[in-house]
Amino acid sequence: MRSFKDLIKEVHKKGICQQCGGCVSFCNSIEHHVIGFADPFQPPQYLHQDQCLKCGLCYLICPQTHQLEEELNEEYNFTNFEEIPLGFSYNIHSCQATDADFLHHGTDGGVLNSILNYLLENGEIDGAIVAKSVAPFVRESFIARNKKDLLEASGLTLDISPQLDEIQKFHTYTRSLPKLKQFQFKKLAVVGTPCQLYTIRCMQNLGISPSENITLCLGLFCYENFLFDRDKIKEFEQEFELKFEKIEKMNIKEDMILSIKSKESGSRDVHIPFKQLDPYMRPACRACEDFTNIYADISFGGLGSEEKYTTVIPRSEKGRSIILKAENTGIIKCKSLSYADKKNMKGLIAQYSRSKVDRKKKFFDSL
Repeated sequence: MRSFKDLIKEVHKKGICQQCGGCVSFCNSIEHHVIGFADPFQPPQYLHQDQCLKCGLCYLICPQTHQLEEELNEEYNFTNFEEIPLGFSYNIHSCQATDADFLHHGTDGGVLNSILNYLLENGEIDGAIVAKSVAPFVRESFIARNKKDLLEASGLTLDISPQLDEIQKFHTYTRSLPKLKQFQFKKLAVVGTPCQLYTIRCMQNLGISPSENITLCLGLFCYENFLFDRDKIKEFEQEFELKFEKIEKMNIKEDMILSIKSKESGSRDVHIPFKQLDPYMRPACRACEDFTNIYADISFGGLGSEEKYTTVIPRSEKGRSIILKAENTGIIKCKSLSYADKKNMKGLIAQYSRSKVDRKKKFFDSL
């Protein structure tokens, strides 16, 4: 049986730990607290190594060991990215929230948080783990219980923190899974990246706590996340001729779109191709090949849809039912897409999916 020692050797020392927090969440849920995050920008560490049970579950649920991949693929109707680069799906939609607040504050069409609000108001979930921005390229996870909480987390608005000068690193990635140990809910939704939802699905496959309280997994398209130290901040500002404190909003579609405050024109958009963002990427993102979040109940992203619309991919019966109810009750509206429209959307998304697969292969070939 493998243990946390093996994770350190095979994952952490290779620099491919996704810091999803799954191992920490599980270990803390059974009150052992053997491992934890001593540094918010580093992989988890042993806190009380002498108390480790060597159960091996942390190793099994890690998204970088792929121990349960075969079982998950069978359960979620996935074969490989060459055959189905978008993963299994019932359909593909381009949708927009009808609630003016969610549409205004959302990154794309405000659909994800609008759906969460609908589920909260109707008692289908008791809370949702989401992320909010606290400074440029700094996000943190918290549990949303109502519309006010969801609006606080809507979009990638990058408000300036008064403690900005004290922050040594800026991170777009947020560890949501350790929040699970704080839950007091029976029905919890989780909004996460592919590595986070992979870990949750592994936990559910094994029937280990606290995954039994997760009733819905909502996935985000994810090409890469970013990590900046002070040197990288200077390099970024010089390369793209902007200042961090002037960034108002960030969006991800075919490239990164930064809205920059300007005295003259109010604001301007700066488009940055992903290839130019490689030096600022979280190193572990190179080890991930899942762009569309294939194990989610529903996947959401901006790619493939026009401005102020969200691309929505229902993957499970539960996910398909939620989208149908949301549309029928008027929570969201979905564009009427022709066969050609859907084909073009899928083709564009498939390009990014295959690009991420190729990037992972090159990365591991270089190790």
